[in-house]
Amino acid sequence: MPVKRFPSDATATDIRSLSPPLPAESVTEILAAVKSRGDAAVLDFEHRFGGAPEPASGATIERVSGPWMQDALEELDTELRAALELAIDNVRAVAEAQLLRDIEVSLPQGQSVEYRNIPVARAGAYIPGGRGSYPSTAVMCLVTARVAGVQSICAVSPPREDGTVDRAVAAVCAMLGVEELYAIGGAQAVAALAYGTQSIGPVDVIVGPGNSWVQEAKRQLVGGVGIDGVAGPSELVVVADSGCDANAVALDLLAQGEHGPDSLVALISPDPEVLDAVIEAVGEIQAEMAVVLAHDLESAVDLADAIAPEHMQIVAAEERARELGERVTRAGALFVGQNAATAFGDYVAGSNHVLPTGGAARFTSALSVGTFRRRMARIFVPDEAVTPLARAGAAISRVEGFPMHGRSMEARQK
Repeated sequence: MPVKRFPSDATATDIRSLSPPLPAESVTEILAAVKSRGDAAVLDFEHRFGGAPEPASGATIERVSGPWMQDALEELDTELRAALELAIDNVRAVAEAQLLRDIEVSLPQGQSVEYRNIPVARAGAYIPGGRGSYPSTAVMCLVTARVAGVQSICAVSPPREDGTVDRAVAAVCAMLGVEELYAIGGAQAVAALAYGTQSIGPVDVIVGPGNSWVQEAKRQLVGGVGIDGVAGPSELVVVADSGCDANAVALDLLAQGEHGPDSLVALISPDPEVLDAVIEAVGEIQAEMAVVLAHDLESAVDLADAIAPEHMQIVAAEERARELGERVTRAGALFVGQNAATAFGDYVAGSNHVLPTGGAARFTSALSVGTFRRRMARIFVPDEAVTPLARAGAAISRVEGFPMHGRSMEARQK
């Protein structure tokens, strides 16, 4: 892919123009088919798009068996298992720190309002697969759901060429006690989670990254089901200071480019020598790379922040990087300093790698326990609170043209 240079007055819109549009119309047709035909439609799309054999008449979606998942865990490479256990421990520790306590507020009129944090009943996790293996995404999604207190978790992942789910993903499910795993992918898998089919029960929340078809399906389903956000394709914006290690920065950019040609990869620096050195070190990259010569480091960080990327790195001396990091408010995840490569967050740092993309970091956050929880209010109104609240409430309701609201409150007066 070519490097595309932008002038110092480039805007976030200029950089974001490199991102491809989502396939809205095609996804709408897939969702409608799965909603009406269930298993049959999912299996038909798996045949058309995923290379699965043509399904027999009346075939249903088969759950990956528990013994098969347990075998995958027992056969897992020892080093990989230890690495996944480290990642699980770190992600769990950070997720547990996010848990909010229930609160109760007593108010002057005598009433009290309590807020309870309640996990959703059932969650679905989309784990990318097919040509690749992504057990790290299984860790991010499933550990967080477990910590949030979700009792029923369903995972889906595109089948490999032999029709089975990736064994490392299956092993993570076994490690975390997730018994529902299905070898399906794409927009049809997201639709199955949202609507339910003959074989898969509908979920309350769908999480996980994926290609543009997966993300467009999630976007269209908002309102009927909760989602973590539109997470994909991958994005990285690096702000690099003079004196940075050009080879290390090049590897950071190449790492995100590995996710595919639709990834958004950008480098911003006020030093033209840094830009040239990194470009030379990058060589060939799968994604199209944007390069911006900024006026200074502050404007470089401000531009990166305006892009609101999934990942942002500030590669500068530690103290300077921390100082500049205080300017950032709109990144999905911010990696600060020479050593803080985005790849650490992708795997083992403890932060979650399911992050908002497409500029959504302006208004939403990374996958967290809050994604799987609702805050429900419980209101208690004792006798002494009724009269002062009814008088005030009735006055407001009558101005708004809802007199029965007022009478409903006043009827409680003793």
